[in-house]
Order: sequence, then C-alpha cells, then structure tokens
Amino acid sequence: MARIVVLGAGSWGTALAVQLARKGHKVALWTRRLEQARAMERERENKQYLPGVLFPPGLQVGTRAEAVLPDCELVVYAVPSHAFRGVLADTWGQVPPGALLVNAAKGIEVDTLCRLSEVFLQETGEGNLRRYVALSGPSHAEEVGLNLPTTVVAASPHLPAAQYVQEIFITTTFRVYTNRDIVGVELGGALKNTIALGTGIAAGYGFGDNTRAALMTRGLAEIIRLGMKMGANPLTFGGLAGVGDLIVTCTSEHSRNRRAGLEIGRGKSLPEALQAVQMVVEGVRTTKAAYQLSQKYDVEMPITAQTYQVLFAGLSPGEAVKNLMEREGINELVEEPDHGIIEAAYNRIR
Repeated sequence: MARIVVLGAGSWGTALAVQLARKGHKVALWTRRLEQARAMERERENKQYLPGVLFPPGLQVGTRAEAVLPDCELVVYAVPSHAFRGVLADTWGQVPPGALLVNAAKGIEVDTLCRLSEVFLQETGEGNLRRYVALSGPSHAEEVGLNLPTTVVAASPHLPAAQYVQEIFITTTFRVYTNRDIVGVELGGALKNTIALGTGIAAGYGFGDNTRAALMTRGLAEIIRLGMKMGANPLTFGGLAGVGDLIVTCTSEHSRNRRAGLEIGRGKSLPEALQAVQMVVEGVRTTKAAYQLSQKYDVEMPITAQTYQVLFAGLSPGEAVKNLMEREGINELVEEPDHGIIEAAYNRIR
C-alpha cells in the first residue's frame, strides 16, 4: 500500500483521503488551519465540510506538510483552483522526485487563462508533465464519503502515470478510467461549472426542465467547440469528464454551482449567493475565464456569454434567456457528419 498526502481538507480533499484510507493506504490529510486539524483529529470527522463521514484508522491529520511530504509516494492537491499555484509553490520543493501529483481541482486560472496542468508546468518545469495526473468526473464529495458507487477518470499524457493512479484509487465502489487527453479532461471539468451556474439561475428564476435540458445540451456544444480549438479530443466530452460531470453538476442538490445559480435566479446578488452557499463556487471564476477564452479563440459561446452578463454586468435572467432564444436560427449540426468516421470513432470507445 502507498504513502499518500492529501493537501486540502475541504469536502473533496476529505472525501478522497477517506476513500484512500479505506483501501488501506497510509494517508495524511493536510490543512493550513490548526484549529480545523485539531477538531478533525479529535472528532475523527470533518464536521464543517463533510459531516457524518468518519475517518478510518489509517488516516492522520496535520498542518505540517514538511513532516509528511518527504516520505510520500503520491500527493493529491485538493485545494480550490485559484489556490493551486500558491500551494504548489509552497510545497513542491518538499515532494520526493519520484512521487506523482494528482490534481483534484477543476478550474482555469483567471489571470493567465491557464489550465491547471499548465500552471503546474510553469511552477515545476516542463520535464515534470509525466508526473502530473488530473482526476475528474461526476464525483460529489458527499457521495464518495458515503462510499456510494462513483466513476471518475485519471488523465495524463503519460499513460503509465494515469494507470498508476487508477490502480491506487480503484475499489469496488470507486471505478477509475484512464485518458491521455489532459486538455479535454481539464476543460470539461472546469467549463461544466459555468453551465451549471446558468441552469441554476434559470431554475431559480422559474424556468422548467425544458430550459435546463436545452442549456445543458447546447452548453455541451459550447464546451466541445472551445475544447477542439484548444486541442482537445472531442470524444472526451462525451465521457465522464464531459457530459458525465455536466449532468451531475447541473442537476444535483450537492452542486455548489447549481445552488449559487438558484440563489441568483431568485434575486440575490452574486456576493449574497456565495454567502448562502458558504463554500467555494468554482464556476464564478471559471465563467470569467471561459468568457475570455471564447474571445481569445474566437469561439461562439452564447450561454457562457449570457451567464457572464448575469453574474458580472447586472443582466436579468429573463433578458439572458430572451437573448439566447432570439438568436438567428441555425442548423444544429455545423455540417452533415461522415457516418463512417463517427462509427469508427465510437468503435474505439470501450
């Protein structure tokens, strides 16, 4: 069994630490906050972020990363995407040269428009890409903590790294696939949060299931268009990190992005909505980044644009939907598909 450090004791980091400890790995869960660490060690539970999930005996808690990182074989970064660069800069020097990094955050850095693997390379050097794996897919922490069946994807351009992470994480209730398309997996995991905010706003405003289905479907089309421009494999977006994560984030009661959207749709301001959720809502920053990326790559993303206007320019949800509905009529498919190519592509999916 492996020696693993999980950096970040929010709901997702805690759920992953518990999951790994249940399998028998020696796991250290790190938080910057001394009071939180003491409470979790005393109560053997993260009552603030993942109540009701008890810690296995093999899970230790602490605040001194330098005490556990030098001995680890795998380090899981489960901090919010906007904190990833800073935590990485503070801790990477203590990670052993042979250890792999698993990034469990889903987002795009707003200031640079970098995917998180690009942030990693900027901070650690191009030669370390073979040590980087992104973990993504439809995986709410609340359900992973309760040991409910969950399926995710481990992505790395270096397939042996993804396969190692697959072996470390996989259990009878936590199935892991591998994928070499790091671009598609990271974009799918990040951009679905914007669509989830939009569907939540629409639901909070009083629109129904038809509206939500339309936003999810056409939102996926936007994600695919941008992803292809940025070098992703379009088939990735039909998998766990694409449509799978999109569905769960747009529909689940556990989704922070959907909950924030609901509050905005009901009339609250963005700060009020974030206060109501009381947890990091990744989609807010991602919407800024996605809007800028659509302009940078000249990709039409009307749902993203309207969500951006609602969040940051005071546009009402009703006007946003009106703007979307009154756009010029177009063909759903940009061009008629080559069915032979499509059949060959789907035959490659297992």
